[in-house]
Amino acid sequence: MVTMAMPRVEEIADLGDARPTVQLKYVDTNDGGVWATWRWEHALDNPRIWGIQPAQLAGALAAFAPATPMPQPGESVDDALRRAWAVWGDFEREKQLSWALANSLIPGQLGAELNHFLERGLRPHVRIQPSRALGFVPWEALRVDEGERMVHNGDVSALLPASVRNSRHRLIAPERPGAPVVAAVNPVVPGRIPGLGSVLRDDEPIVDAALASLGDRLRGSVRVHLSRAQLREALDGAGRLVYVGHVTGGAFGLDTRLHLTDGPEAQGRASVIAGQHRPLTAFDIAFDDGWVMPSRVALIACGSGRDQTFADPTGLVAAVAMRGARYVTSARWTLPTDVGLEWLHAAGLSGSATESPAPFSAFAGMVAAVNAAQEQADPVAALGAWQREQAEMWERTGDAAYTPLIWGAVTTTMS
Repeated sequence: MVTMAMPRVEEIADLGDARPTVQLKYVDTNDGGVWATWRWEHALDNPRIWGIQPAQLAGALAAFAPATPMPQPGESVDDALRRAWAVWGDFEREKQLSWALANSLIPGQLGAELNHFLERGLRPHVRIQPSRALGFVPWEALRVDEGERMVHNGDVSALLPASVRNSRHRLIAPERPGAPVVAAVNPVVPGRIPGLGSVLRDDEPIVDAALASLGDRLRGSVRVHLSRAQLREALDGAGRLVYVGHVTGGAFGLDTRLHLTDGPEAQGRASVIAGQHRPLTAFDIAFDDGWVMPSRVALIACGSGRDQTFADPTGLVAAVAMRGARYVTSARWTLPTDVGLEWLHAAGLSGSATESPAPFSAFAGMVAAVNAAQEQADPVAALGAWQREQAEMWERTGDAAYTPLIWGAVTTTMS
């Protein structure tokens, strides 16, 4: 694989009145490498292409593998989190990893072009469509300079595959500022199924305050009993959906499962778990009648946004986008709860130099931050602002309460 000659930075300088927005796409190659291509939306006739050598990519992914908190075959969720925490809970190890990933995965020419606009007081928007090999990479958290992450150099969002983005069957929901907000927060899953318990403490003032701020726009509550039929009904006329709970993987992207309070009587494609609960699949949402999503959707759950890690890059994000959503905030990987973070920290598995006060509130704070970001005119920029705050606190303190394991997991897919 070779790296192609790059056009000069000046060739994309004529911006006019547009915001500098670049679409960055990665494609895996048969020999184990990756091609990166990018186009500035105001200069579509000047595409760039850059090759990542197989050996370079293999080295970057080998370094990243221990930090990916998704269970490997034969590994429990707890074991995967313990393994990943040894990196994400240790500032020096995390810094080295994020720096190495940035150097390996971000084309140097693109970096020069981003700097070109930053030096002129223009903040670029970087829309990234990763390849399957790069599906778990936390782009927003990559360290691109001393004390700076990618979110310091631009607003970062995920890009839907063109097959979804441009599908003639796709619904596009209207923006409805001030419309009702459906909150399916910590919904009760029937039975005592291992791994599907509460994701929040019984008393969680940060999340309670975030929902209370919605006033009479709020539809739903915390620890609610909510079936798929009730959710479909609640979404009628809504402006946003906030789901906080459990998502589990399936055999393929559209088999990804979201967990509500449905029993075995619910109609759907997923098998019943423990004789008591039938999950809602991405396939159900995408292809069953009656699902119309609002323009803005937050899916705060483990691996809710891992569409690109499947051979068919369509999962929950693509499903809700097909049904109307324009902004979907989701998580790339397994998210520890605040109780789980305390357990990891207490186990002494990291090199954190500071003692974080108990209890932790990183997960709850993320829920509140995502909810607040989706209220803004530009949800991508708003989420990025919160991520920069978290990154700067992590940089200054090394306090595990600001670990990128939480804030680096979330991204907004925009179309």
